[in-house]
Amino acid sequence: MRHFKILILLLWIHSPVIMLAGECISYEKQGHNQVIFTSKDGAKLSLTIQSSSVIKVWYDPLGKFQRSNGSFAVVDESPDDIGEVQVNEEPACYEIFTSKLRIRLNKSPMQLQIFDKWQKLIFSDFKEKGHVSDSTAVKAYKILRADEQFFGLGEKTGPLNRRGRSYKMWNSDRPCYSVTEDPLAKSIPFFMSSYRYGIFLDNTYKTEFKFGTESDEYYSFEAPNGAFVYYFIFGKDYKEIQKQYIALTGKPIMPPKWAFGFAQSRGLYTKEAQALEIAAEFRQRRIPCDIIYQDIGWTQNLQDFSWRKGNYTDPKGMLEKLHRQGFKMLVSQDPVVSQRANPQWKEADKLGYFVKDIRTGKPYDMPWPWGGNCGVVDFTLPEAADWWGRYQQKALNDGVDGFWTDMGEPAWSNEEDLDRLNMKHHIGMHDEIHNVYGLTWDKVVKEQFDKRNPNKRIFQMTRSAYAGLQRYTFGWTNDCGNGNDVLEGWAQMENQVALGLSGGLGGIPFWTTDISGYCGDITDYPAMAELYTRWMQFGIFCPLSRAHHEGDNAVEPWLFGEVAEKNAKAAIELKYQLFPYLYTYSRIAHDTGLPITRALFMEYPNDLASISIDNQFIYGSELLVAPVLKKGERVKKVYLPDGEWIDFNDKKTVYLGGQTVAYRAPLGVIPIFVKKGAIVPMMPVMQYIHEQKDYPLLVHIFPNYEDENTSFELYEDEGINLDYLKDIASRTTFQCTTTAKGYTTAIDPKDNGFIQSDKRNLVLIYHLEARPASVHIGNAVIDSVEEEVITQKMNTKQESMGWSWNEKTQECWVLIPDRRIERIIQISN
Repeated sequence: MRHFKILILLLWIHSPVIMLAGECISYEKQGHNQVIFTSKDGAKLSLTIQSSSVIKVWYDPLGKFQRSNGSFAVVDESPDDIGEVQVNEEPACYEIFTSKLRIRLNKSPMQLQIFDKWQKLIFSDFKEKGHVSDSTAVKAYKILRADEQFFGLGEKTGPLNRRGRSYKMWNSDRPCYSVTEDPLAKSIPFFMSSYRYGIFLDNTYKTEFKFGTESDEYYSFEAPNGAFVYYFIFGKDYKEIQKQYIALTGKPIMPPKWAFGFAQSRGLYTKEAQALEIAAEFRQRRIPCDIIYQDIGWTQNLQDFSWRKGNYTDPKGMLEKLHRQGFKMLVSQDPVVSQRANPQWKEADKLGYFVKDIRTGKPYDMPWPWGGNCGVVDFTLPEAADWWGRYQQKALNDGVDGFWTDMGEPAWSNEEDLDRLNMKHHIGMHDEIHNVYGLTWDKVVKEQFDKRNPNKRIFQMTRSAYAGLQRYTFGWTNDCGNGNDVLEGWAQMENQVALGLSGGLGGIPFWTTDISGYCGDITDYPAMAELYTRWMQFGIFCPLSRAHHEGDNAVEPWLFGEVAEKNAKAAIELKYQLFPYLYTYSRIAHDTGLPITRALFMEYPNDLASISIDNQFIYGSELLVAPVLKKGERVKKVYLPDGEWIDFNDKKTVYLGGQTVAYRAPLGVIPIFVKKGAIVPMMPVMQYIHEQKDYPLLVHIFPNYEDENTSFELYEDEGINLDYLKDIASRTTFQCTTTAKGYTTAIDPKDNGFIQSDKRNLVLIYHLEARPASVHIGNAVIDSVEEEVITQKMNTKQESMGWSWNEKTQECWVLIPDRRIERIIQISN
């Protein structure tokens, strides 16, 4: 019996001490916008009113409000001018009011609740378990409504709707990941609820989110260590919530304009002659392409930024030749330095620039997939930044145009790799720094690029990152595809749609999938042709579009047969034609953080059917894309939200929204629809972005109903420098109003230190039901001509005007010179 009592005592001593927040007994104000509530057991809850709709919540069971490092993600905590925060004390609660929210803290038990101004409950702690602590860990429980849905958390597999699933944040190297595998390479602990709020848990440890997996009554999010800080963000819709998240974590940088062209890559793109040969083949076959990648083997040693001897004989000459042909070259970099016969390793070791092993005090000996064991560069050490910058500048001085930062987890540092937790960074142990390691690297890459290449946009595309990555880099969705059987990669391709859309919700507007899938040996190209074609047709609608595959598995379009080449070429050409539209939305993405490829529920939040749509998306605001994602599928079921939708392929067939339609999609067809009452600017096909400076702008107009209008503001800038940050750019508004007598279009240019061209033409392409009677520009009547006359003159004659009618396509073309002046075009019935 005595031994039994001792055992019980030992179990009690060593068992976790679970602490609830308990009873709130007092509060104090800090400054004009922070209120700290104290519970009877000493725990404290801080509420900082950032704005009328953003609340910073910090729960500390010890009541000290200390954190080892400041936020890696939040860059703007300056509160809006909301005046002095007032706390109203009632017998059972404390209340704080903003113009949009009613914040209540119940006293016993301490329970945080947030209502909108109409007293509707938006967000609430679950009973007395709002914040539960266990040693260094904290878990927050929130009530879960029966109809509540959740979206976000960045690049995560599975459906967009997170309800009923759980997720971890631990940047992981998961090649050939399945359609349910978690976690992946990026950690973005931000999600949005259908109850019109978002939560950003600003904690870099291995946080977890459980959206109703433990109970139908609550969901939870938790952190094993570190400051338990989260932001509550209220908005009228998902767009408003995301805009406020971006305001907290920083605006996305804009890529250079050439980044929106097509890119070709391969795991063993590591040779000078090969790069020149591939580039020449693209130009000979007239398949547009802007970028040739070079993968990890381009370097002599990881990561000395020196060209591999024997593979490159004249790298500067190679780059000059590629540039003359309109190509850019991007090279990979890894965050490590190989130990093998590498003077750079000795240099970094002597300078103390490697992450240390806490057990030995020496550089951590990191096994690496390439180049043998390595030292991991400590990018949290300020002195290491300039050292790295000097090295990477070697490649830039040779003519390289940018980087993709690969394997920044760092690689092989997944949940099961516990030894990595012995890594000590300058600012903390690896359990805290792991999820932000890639972010600290990307920050150094960009800041060093900016320092040495003034007024030039960086191209940097990353695999591993944390919230806030949009300030430094772009993304790709890691090594996807079916490694066991490349021909069975259809499910992985389909899930790339949801993965990319979810990444966009996490502040990654500029991203790409690896077109063709990275994983799997391609031994039968004809058998692979269908999957390759469909992946290309989806991939060209990723804001960035890169074809890439592992090893020496080539995925150039011409390898898959004539039909596949033809269809891939047509898809790539469409990407280039849509560049003016895409670039406009890239500026919107910079200003607001809103993604370019958008989930349907984001654009149509009141359409309940859109919640379950994971395999199609809104491209910008005007276009709906439903790529074919199943083997052998030739008729695609497409859900069309409310409104009217026009077949973008024939520009005239109209579908009523609010239903699912069966759309014929043979191998050469991508199901694309445009909203009735939309304007879509396009350009002619070019072999690389802006190959012609004075290209004609083709403005497709799908008029609205009588007494209604449609408009589009085209955005243009220089595309390479940083002048966009000073708003040195050109904006042109096109507005078409439908009247009983016809259509009136107003063109209103606003130029601020930049115009694309003073020699180009505008071609307004109206999609109408009948031939117009006449066309006026201002008070002048312009002549009707054959469509061929316009197509001939639009590239060369900047003084010509005219209009044509095509009965078959039901298109009225109006040609006018773009003189950067206001114009009124009147089309009469």
